Amino acid sequence: MQLTTSRFLMTGASGGIGQALVEQLCAGGAKLLLVGRQGEALQALVQRFPDQVQLSLADLRERRGHDAVLAAARSFGSLNGLINLAGVNQFALLEHQDDQAIADMVALNVTATLQLTRHVLPLLRQQNNALLVNVGSTFGSIGYPGFAAYCATKFALRGFSEALRRELADTRVKVLYVAPRATQTSMNAASVVALNRQLKVTMDDPQAVARQIVRAIEREREELYLGWPEKFFVRINSLWPRLVDQALRKQLPLIQRFARIKS
Repeated sequence: MQLTTSRFLMTGASGGIGQALVEQLCAGGAKLLLVGRQGEALQALVQRFPDQVQLSLADLRERRGHDAVLAAARSFGSLNGLINLAGVNQFALLEHQDDQAIADMVALNVTATLQLTRHVLPLLRQQNNALLVNVGSTFGSIGYPGFAAYCATKFALRGFSEALRRELADTRVKVLYVAPRATQTSMNAASVVALNRQLKVTMDDPQAVARQIVRAIEREREELYLGWPEKFFVRINSLWPRLVDQALRKQLPLIQRFARIKS
C-alpha cells in the first residue's frame, strides 16, 4: 500500500508504539483519523501534523463512541485502512486480579476492536484496495505466567485476524496481524521491566517497532512477528508446547515473585 494515498483510522495512538507509528506514517505522506479518550496526547499529534491528522475523541467501549467514530470516518472520506492498536495489560497472577480489571481488559482489547472493525468494514470495502492492521503480541501465541488474562485477549485477536482474513479472501480488503515482543512503553509496569531485566529479555524501542509495522503495511504482509528469539519460540510453542512448558517452569518462581509486586 502506498502511504501517500493511505487514509487510516487508527486507535491506540496515545501510546509509545502508537505515537511512533503516527510520526512515521505521516512522514510517508499518509493521512490519519486518530481515535481515543486521551485528548491531550492526541491533540499534540494534531498540532504537529495539522494537514495530515484529525481527531475523534470517543470511548470505544460504548455504543455512542462507535457511532461518533463512524460519523467521523464518513466525514474523513475515502478511508482505506484501519489500524487496531488500542489495548491495556496487567501483570498479575490471575487469582490476584479483580473481576472489573479483567472485564475492562476484555472490553477494550477484544470487544471494542471487533465491534469497531465491524462498523468500519463497509467503508473499507468501498475502496479498490484496503488494509486492516491488528497489532497483537507475542503473548497472542505463547501463554505466559502472570499475563493469563492479557494472553487470552491477544490469543483472541490473533484468531480474529486469521478468521477475518479468510472471511475476506474474496474481497479487496487485506488483513495484517503484527505481533511485537516486549517494547519500551509506559504500558509496562515497573515490575515487568524489572522482571525482563532479570530474565535478560530484550525490550524494543517503539520507533523500531513502528518502522517494521510501516514496512509491513507498504508490502501488505499477512503476518509479522517481531524479535529474535521470540518469533522462534512462537514456532516452537506451536509444534512442541511441552518444551516451552519446561522452560517457563524454571522461570516460574521468579515470575511469581515479581507478579506479586504492587504496581
